[in-house]
Amino acid sequence: MSPSSLVSGSAASPWRALLPIYVACLAFGIQVGTSMPLVPLALEQQGVDKFLIGIVGAAWGVGMIATTPFVPAVAARLGAVPLICGAAVISAALSVAFAFTSSVPLWFGLTLLQGVVGGVPWVVSEIWINLVIDEKRRGRAMAAYAALIAVGMAIGPLVLQFVGLYGPRPFLVAAALMLVVILPLLPAWKSAPPIHLVKDGGILRVVRAAPVAMLAAFACGLGEQVAFSFLPIFAVEAKVPAETGALWLSAFVIGNIVLQWPIGWAADELDRRIVLAVCALVSAALVASIAFIDPQSNAILVVLVLWGGISFGIYTVGLALLGQRFSGGDIARANAAFTIVYTVAGLVGRPIAGGAMDVMGRSGMTSTVMLFYVIAGVAALLALRRRD
Repeated sequence: MSPSSLVSGSAASPWRALLPIYVACLAFGIQVGTSMPLVPLALEQQGVDKFLIGIVGAAWGVGMIATTPFVPAVAARLGAVPLICGAAVISAALSVAFAFTSSVPLWFGLTLLQGVVGGVPWVVSEIWINLVIDEKRRGRAMAAYAALIAVGMAIGPLVLQFVGLYGPRPFLVAAALMLVVILPLLPAWKSAPPIHLVKDGGILRVVRAAPVAMLAAFACGLGEQVAFSFLPIFAVEAKVPAETGALWLSAFVIGNIVLQWPIGWAADELDRRIVLAVCALVSAALVASIAFIDPQSNAILVVLVLWGGISFGIYTVGLALLGQRFSGGDIARANAAFTIVYTVAGLVGRPIAGGAMDVMGRSGMTSTVMLFYVIAGVAALLALRRRD
């Protein structure tokens, strides 16, 4: 074998090692894009006020926060693939349960349990990628991960165009899609990278050690989860058909497909804190512009594409910063901390946005998201004065 082929094979091997988790992330994205609008729209149809819709949605975050700190240890004991597969089966069963009840308290409980297992694919896949990829390609590897999830999330609302938005059928389809996540992982049952833990330090130590990365998780988590919970309701209040409102979610994530690779490249070539600040502040400007755009026009779709793509870039850059700061056994706990901060942002943001919409109407959603993007962008710029 020639030296050039050896180099080529070496360069390609990390991407081959990531192929199973990348395909699983695509399937997981489809499932998330299909399922996320269902509970808010069903509760809206029942006449539940938006603050309570936000509380039910936040139950998912409570469940995730309660269990995510333990995911690295469980993954180290069981292995990455068995843990993801087990979580997928439980999540599918919970989706089936949604199809056969309309009780708001029960839906709160089911959403809570969905959160308990829902963080597993996110945390384990991000650990997997950070363990396999080298520093020079970390931004692009995370960009590919985010883009594949975005492809799936863009497809998800399109699935709802065929199965409908209300009744048992969409929940049953979401359950089936969750089981599909398992299939690409089965060949990697034994070959997935082993996850090791270090005993020193906890989640708070990680947050203190990587404040800029944690800031990225918070900014993206709040904006993304508020958008997915309330964009369909925003569309309904703007007299846009519910089906079209679901397509708004596709527009929101399509930008990710187009923009993640250049954002990942920028994160590999430039100071990642600068890239993070630009993504956050531009996202704020895009959200602010929604107030001045006719929701019936095509211009709203352009803004949603740009907002989705650039704000997802916050997540990509944050993960790259995380891998830059941590390695080895530390990376598992760091990824868990990143997911917790992301989830806390949704936990805080969704009730705030729901309450703001009850008081201010549609502008309540945009004002909430814009405020936190601005805070994140300014703080990221100030962090440039630190030596990270």
